Amino acid sequence: MDTLIPCIERLQAKLDRHRRDDLKEYPTRTIFIAVMLQALGWDVTDPDEVHEEYPTIDGKSVDYALKIDEKPVLFLEAKPLNDPLTDVKSITQVVGYAANAGVAWCVLTNGVMYKVYYSYAKAEAPEKLAFEVSVDPKENQGMPVQQIAERLSLLSRDSMGKGVLDELGKEAFAMGKIRKALDKIFTDPPSTFVRLVRSTIGDDTIKPAQVKKTLGKLWARAPELEATVSSPPSVLTGITETVLLKDKALSYKVSRESIAEVDTVVVPAQEDGFQEVFLGENRWYAIRMHHSMIPRIKYIAAYQVAPVSAITHWTLVKNIEPWRDTEKFVVNFAEPAKEISPIPLVPKSRVKALQNIRYTSFDKLQRAKTLDEVF
Repeated sequence: MDTLIPCIERLQAKLDRHRRDDLKEYPTRTIFIAVMLQALGWDVTDPDEVHEEYPTIDGKSVDYALKIDEKPVLFLEAKPLNDPLTDVKSITQVVGYAANAGVAWCVLTNGVMYKVYYSYAKAEAPEKLAFEVSVDPKENQGMPVQQIAERLSLLSRDSMGKGVLDELGKEAFAMGKIRKALDKIFTDPPSTFVRLVRSTIGDDTIKPAQVKKTLGKLWARAPELEATVSSPPSVLTGITETVLLKDKALSYKVSRESIAEVDTVVVPAQEDGFQEVFLGENRWYAIRMHHSMIPRIKYIAAYQVAPVSAITHWTLVKNIEPWRDTEKFVVNFAEPAKEISPIPLVPKSRVKALQNIRYTSFDKLQRAKTLDEVF
């Protein structure tokens, strides 16, 4: 921590300037990523420990292979500073590199956000996300630097050597599977479970239909209540939150005052996905969103990432359905997206470039002139 905390603070001081410069991949690696690796205890000058352009079995290469006793324990793929890290192809690529090489852990990073994937998980590549952490204080809801450092320290040479991440990862993914099972139980309770609840209550006037309805309501309300908690989570909670409530990891926390107004989801989109899917297919996938938010969403808007850096289109939502055999959803449009006057990201704004989905109200969207006025 002695070197990690000062490193995070120095990088935070550089963020705004370099984001305005639209820093490309190689300087991002030099200015942000290599510095962070060094602070995490990895000797970036020793190719036996930090092997750049490490060859993969398909003849390509991963940007960094971090080694202990000359054996890779963590792959890291770098992107430009303003990259939203949402491209499924990039995620699949780095997870595939790791799985094929027998490396359990891999990271996709833009030097600010670190998305950590467990390659051995039995799921599609994006669903292998174990946790994510950003050094940007504006993305951390006031989380102290100490706690950001605690999460990042899971990627340190010392932690990787001790297998700390392996133990936490197993627990987190076990919890994810349990959550999925509980989703099924609470939303469509089996008769045996309903009988158990009624027996425990000891009141025959409460009918099975009432038990089922109440269980569904209680389960749907749980993430809304948790989303209002302001105290930052511990390192372990931070990891399991990402698995259990993935909408929290990918969207801002909705306050008690504003949750009733939420009816719109804003999604970041790269140019190819925007043209081919948002405009071409009249839908957007795969979105992490808790089922309790689905009834609220009536509109969807697209934020086109750099160089556009603005919300440019919106449309009505027809329905929101599960996306394949995952915990994500596809938003189907009621009609083709409408172009609007761009709502841009402006210099020195409170809201930064969108890297994940965010919720707002359609009323705010209509009135907004900048991103600061949307969120």
